[in-house]
This record gives sequence, structure tokens and C-alpha cells, in this order.
Amino acid sequence: MTTDEKMAGKLDGRIALVTGGTSGIGLATADRFVAEGAYVFITGRREKELASAVKSIGGSVTGVQGDVSQIADLERLFAQIKQEKGRLDIVFANAGTAKYAPLGEITEQFFDSIFDVNVKGLLFTVQMALPLLKDGSSVVLCASVVASKGLPSNSVYSATKAAAHSPARGRRICAVAVFA
Repeated sequence: MTTDEKMAGKLDGRIALVTGGTSGIGLATADRFVAEGAYVFITGRREKELASAVKSIGGSVTGVQGDVSQIADLERLFAQIKQEKGRLDIVFANAGTAKYAPLGEITEQFFDSIFDVNVKGLLFTVQMALPLLKDGSSVVLCASVVASKGLPSNSVYSATKAAAHSPARGRRICAVAVFA
């Protein structure tokens, strides 16, 4: 029996949310969750990419267009999840943006554009999910190795990824996923 066969069905009956589920880690995670038996809601800012991701995953997925940095979009997302499924078992707060500028060239707009998605979006995603989560639910926050590794031009991005660790320290959140 292969590893994939051993794991098949591990998430049967589970309801999951993957923010930033239109590409990369988010899309791969959503696809795997569905393969494991979960019903998955994915989010993305761009309608065309969202439709493509939903088609790529196939069944047991709903795409909800929205920007995690916009509270109204998050409210609409969680209202839809509550109406359609009534609960969440897994939240993968993955939506993020990576932009780089060296110290001395950082503007307020640059700073806000990264913090609004990577920190504000993550925090409010988790906070708004809480009423739908029951005992035994999982919340995974997507961070990065740059949270503790200094790289030129990464100071603002690195700060947002370090901030992704803090909500996990304040609540009993199951994991902070760190990707290189």
C-alpha cells in the first residue's frame, strides 16, 4: 500500500478553509485536502485564477472571491461558510504577499500593503473563524523562514512573517507552518 493510499480519507467529512488557495502552497493544500475527503472553501483576489483553481481541484470545493485584507470580504466569506456548511474543522491561513524594498526606500503604502494582507488578513481570518470552529479543530498559520533569518530588502516582509507566529502563541493554535 502506498503512502497516498494509507492517508486517503483522513479528512472525510471535514470542512476546511484555505485562504490564498489559487496557487502555490494554498492550491496544493486545498487539492490535497479534497483528495483526503474534505470539503474545501478557497479564497483568492482574482476571479480568473480562482475559477481556474476550482476547476483544477475538481469536486468538493467552493471558490469565494475576496481579499483577506478587506474585512467586508472576510465577513462575506464566513457568512457563506456558515450558511452552506455551518462549521469549519480546518483553517489554513495561507494568503500572503511578498514584496521587497531595502531600508531607506520603504514607503507607508508599501508597508501597509504587506501588513494588511500578511498580518491583518491572517489575524481577522482566524478571529472570524472562531465561532465556526469546535473542539478538535485545526488552525494552521503560514509563515516563512524569513521570520528569523535576515535577508537584504526583506525587513517588512520578514516582520509580517514573524508576526504570523504571535497569534499561535496567544491561543491554542495547532501549528505554524514554516516554508523556506
